[in-house]
Amino acid sequence: MPRLRLQPPAMRVGMSASRTPSFVASHDAPSAMAARSRTTLQRGSSRERQRGIALILVLWITVLLTAIGASFAFGMRHEALSARNAVDVAMARAAADGAVERTVYELSRPRVADAWIADGSTHTWTDGAVALSVTAVDEASRIDVNTAPDALLTSALIQLGGTDATTAARLVDAIDDWKDADDLKRPNGAEAPDYQAAGLKYTPSNAPFETVGEVSRVLGMPQALFARIAPTLTVYSRARGVNPATAARDVLLALPNAAPDAVDAFIAARADALAQKLPVPPFPPAAGMSSGAVSTWRIRATASIANGVTFVREAVVRPSADMRRPLIVLAWLQGTGALPAPAASAAASTPDSNGRS
Repeated sequence: MPRLRLQPPAMRVGMSASRTPSFVASHDAPSAMAARSRTTLQRGSSRERQRGIALILVLWITVLLTAIGASFAFGMRHEALSARNAVDVAMARAAADGAVERTVYELSRPRVADAWIADGSTHTWTDGAVALSVTAVDEASRIDVNTAPDALLTSALIQLGGTDATTAARLVDAIDDWKDADDLKRPNGAEAPDYQAAGLKYTPSNAPFETVGEVSRVLGMPQALFARIAPTLTVYSRARGVNPATAARDVLLALPNAAPDAVDAFIAARADALAQKLPVPPFPPAAGMSSGAVSTWRIRATASIANGVTFVREAVVRPSADMRRPLIVLAWLQGTGALPAPAASAAASTPDSNGRS
């Protein structure tokens, strides 16, 4: 009987076929590994770049938040300082206003030994954390532009304003035309047609000056000249002359025939007399243009706080016989800078009624 043969070749073929992929896989293994390595490196590099970008973003966000926080802190500090400064200014203002009211009370008291006098003496005291300094003079220490004679106004324009006699005469006539009640033009003056011809949109009021600043609107008045004479003028005293006992040096120099040496010698003698509580000596150049003290006071109160905040109140007041309105306030201003030296600036501070100076 014939023998049946198995087919090993087929098996061999199968076996060889089954071995072929292993051979190919083993042959391609280095390439696959390299590819996987490259992929891994690429993925790692991409993650590193992403982490770097995230770090930069975090740093920028941190810087931005820090800047915002610093700006907010600075703004809050500024607001706090502004609020504190506003509180200090309000406190100084209230203290200065109160000092003016106290000065009015002291000046209104009967003339006893410790009574205050409106002679320019300095009175100082403290109110809590506020240091206060007050001076008061009667308003006749200035030249009333509404009532002063032409000779006094002319001399003031020449001596203080530095102008010539011709210009001074023209300005005095223009001042008189402004404050008189008629439309008649003085020889060198100016009425409404002259203001219109000069292209100005206003005309003389034909009434007394209401403020010193109104004098600057007079036709032909140089602003530099006005700035020099303004501190010596007033519209509140109603006096024809000035009070030599309280007038400042510039006001005394404005008097006709008042020489600087004579004025300086009088001021020194006046200060000595006031310091010793003696009558003020006469000032001969003021003869015919002098006035006694008037019951209109110019009060300057300075309130200072230790942190440097200072407020100055300047007021012009006049007592009234009307009990319903015992005080008439003519001017209530915030003072700036230094005013002309008062008459008794060299005198010692006077103690007040409570033992404070």
